[in-house]
Amino acid sequence: MGNFLEKNLWHMWVHPHGVDTTGALDLGGASTQISFVAGEKMEPNASDTVQVSLYGYTYTLYTHSFQCYGQNEAEKKFLAMLLQSPSTEANISNPCYPQGYSTAFTLGHVFGSLCTEKQRPESYNSSKSVTFMGTGDPRLCREKVASVFDFNACQEQDACSFDGIYQPKVQGPFVAFAGFYYTASALNLSGSFSLTSFNDSSWDFCRHTWSELPALLSRFDETYARSYCFSAHYIYHLLVNGYKFTEETWPQIRFEKEVGNSSIAWSLGYMLSLTNQIPAGSPLIHLPIQPPVFMGVLAFFTAIALLCLAFLLYLCSSFRTKERSENAFDQAVDSD
Repeated sequence: MGNFLEKNLWHMWVHPHGVDTTGALDLGGASTQISFVAGEKMEPNASDTVQVSLYGYTYTLYTHSFQCYGQNEAEKKFLAMLLQSPSTEANISNPCYPQGYSTAFTLGHVFGSLCTEKQRPESYNSSKSVTFMGTGDPRLCREKVASVFDFNACQEQDACSFDGIYQPKVQGPFVAFAGFYYTASALNLSGSFSLTSFNDSSWDFCRHTWSELPALLSRFDETYARSYCFSAHYIYHLLVNGYKFTEETWPQIRFEKEVGNSSIAWSLGYMLSLTNQIPAGSPLIHLPIQPPVFMGVLAFFTAIALLCLAFLLYLCSSFRTKERSENAFDQAVDSD
């Protein structure tokens, strides 16, 4: 995005003047991450505060990885929560699955993960099968998905996301990629948009029946299609109730797959992190004055140089005129 380096008048790499960084929001299958340069002073010795040196400059970042909060593992936690509800029926209603859709999972699929093993029932049989029936209820889906998070652990602290994890106030622009982008794309959204647009699109998508989804999605895959409604409401709770994005700050998030024709993924960040171990070939140029002042001083000295040149040309011209006059006078005397 051009936030780290740019070429100056002499085609030397320098740090851009007055350019802000962009925060990163990643949503994978097993975990989700947030990283940004906080605008406020962060807690001393916070484990989620790291310093990263890139191209001769140091950035103090807040970054945290939430294990078991990726899309796949979060959905398993949600299914496990639905199974906790007392029910004698063989079929379990899932308000996040489309109406007209049903699927059967073994308990091993739901509870076989490290993220859900604590939710296992006492009479756990990994081979036992249970059927989830979709009801396509966006209101109930949003209500129940909130239980995947532990928002009460923050005890109404402002500098806290969920599960009691410290987080300073989000500030500046963000790019949301991976699962964030694909879910927004399924809702026919991309780039920057309002929170109201996201909510309206989520509600509209979740009301469609299973038979209507193939016409809505450019690429239809059962595994992803059945889960987009859950993912949309999960992203809402994660970003709004977790990271504390508001109606005003939500439009600062851009849901993107690529930036500058480069695919965004954790491997790109890993590569950038490794550059900390590479010594700089030559120090960057640091101008002692601000660029506008420098340009003014440069223009002043250029004008002085031009005036001096003009004065020298004037002196040369005057000397030649005087020399010609003297020669003409000498010739006139000789002729007399």
